[in-house]
Amino acid sequence: MNKLLIAVLAFASIGTASAQIKLAVINTQKALLDTDELKKDQKEMEAKFKPRQDQMIKIQKELEDIQTQLNSGKLNELGTQELNTEGQRKQRELQRLQQDLQSDVESERTEILQRAGTRMQEVIKKVADEKGLDVVLDASSTHYFKAPLDITTDVVAAYNKTYPVTAAAAKPAPVK
Repeated sequence: MNKLLIAVLAFASIGTASAQIKLAVINTQKALLDTDELKKDQKEMEAKFKPRQDQMIKIQKELEDIQTQLNSGKLNELGTQELNTEGQRKQRELQRLQQDLQSDVESERTEILQRAGTRMQEVIKKVADEKGLDVVLDASSTHYFKAPLDITTDVVAAYNKTYPVTAAAAKPAPVK
C-alpha cells in the first residue's frame, strides 16, 4: 500500500513539475509614473509649492541686487555694513526656505509613492490573476525578456480604471 501511494505521489509530482509556468514582466517605476493619479498628484504638488519657489526666486534676486550695490563702490562704510548684514539675513532666510521646501516635497512625495505603490501591488496581483500568471517580475531586475511578456501597459490601464481621477481633481489647484 505504501509503495503504491509513493508511486502515485511521484507520478503526480512529475506532472506538476512539467507544467508550464506563466510569467510576465512589468516596469513598475514606469507603470507608477504613467498612472493618471500620479500625474495629477505631480501637478498638484507643483501648484502647491510654486508660491514658495517664487518666494525663493524673489530672495535670490534681492541677494543679487545687494551684491550689485556692494560691488558698485558707491557706499560708505556704514552702508556697506548694513547691506552685508541684510545680505546675511536674506541668505539664512533663503537656506531655511530651501530646506523646508525640500523636506516638505520629499515628505509628500514619499506619502504619494507609498500609497500608489500599495495600490499598484494590488492591481498587479489582480491583473496577474486575470491573466492566469504564476510569476510577475520587475523589468529592472530582469536582464532580458520578450516584449509580449511586458504587462506594464495593461497594469497602468487597470490602475487607472480601479483608481480613476475625476476631471475636477485633474486640474491643478488654484495658485494664491
